[in-house]
Amino acid sequence: MARRCDVCGKGPLSGNLVSHAHNVSRRKFYPNLHSVKTVEADGTVVRKKVCAKCLKAGKVKKA
Repeated sequence: MARRCDVCGKGPLSGNLVSHAHNVSRRKFYPNLHSVKTVEADGTVVRKKVCAKCLKAGKVKKA
């Protein structure tokens, strides 16, 4: 399963983990995904992974 929003397509970003001694190692920032039951245009209920930004913006209709 991909860590990607089914509405906006937001996915993981890469960055650096920086310690106090400024040692740098690579890490990933993942989107805040939630598994939500949504209603499609034809009335069917589908489970989707949606990021918190899309939920707050009202881009999905919850079942």
